[in-house]
Amino acid sequence: MTKQDQTPEISIVHPVVVSNSIHEQPLNQRPIRSFALRGGHMSEAQKRAYAVGMPQWSIPFEPQMHQFELNFEKPQPLIFEIGFGMGETTAHIAGELSDRNFLAAEVYTSGVGSLLKLIDQNNLSNVRIMQHDAVEVLQSMIAPKSLAGVHIYFPDPWHKARHHKRRLIQENFIQLVASRLQPNGYIHCATDWEQYAHQMLQVLSNEPLLRNTAAQFSARPSYRPVTKFERRGLRLGHGVWDLVFEKT
Repeated sequence: MTKQDQTPEISIVHPVVVSNSIHEQPLNQRPIRSFALRGGHMSEAQKRAYAVGMPQWSIPFEPQMHQFELNFEKPQPLIFEIGFGMGETTAHIAGELSDRNFLAAEVYTSGVGSLLKLIDQNNLSNVRIMQHDAVEVLQSMIAPKSLAGVHIYFPDPWHKARHHKRRLIQENFIQLVASRLQPNGYIHCATDWEQYAHQMLQVLSNEPLLRNTAAQFSARPSYRPVTKFERRGLRLGHGVWDLVFEKT
């Protein structure tokens, strides 16, 4: 393993529960994480899908490197998706790219239940779910040079200036992602927040293990569908920016 491929140090924040409420650590002590703390409602269909599907389609977190190919039916290139929301995009891409396996990380039970329902409805066999912080999964379970790609779609923009340090796309996180990519592996990010898009472009461009596949921003790859929220934003004149970088 080269020095550049070694795992950078990124601490994982855990919520502190005080009197039944969740309080975050002070900003100057808060490390990067891939999600913001918020609640979520589960429908009855999502609850049923969660109860039935988790034993079959999920992989439990373990603080040790894992051979993910053993969890899939076929030994195919592995794509890691960070924060899949309600899972519509993940299910669509997994159906389009059936020659790849997808490891999808999400912390919210409602989103996990939704994707499990879509896995059943679309008869998908190439998706596995981890209900855990994706940063910790990258650090502890995914071996260097093992991923064919990483998808990060519409991460929380933390739009207030004083909250920018909470954003996921930062130099030490991208260093970690790059170390987990195979040669010619890629990272594909998308955001509808222009200022965050330019920060992403700068951070990704500054990583010596990565190169931009476009002059600046990329055209939306055909495998990424336009979500209903994205379609609504485009009608209102909002932009969407895609970035695709490859490991050199």
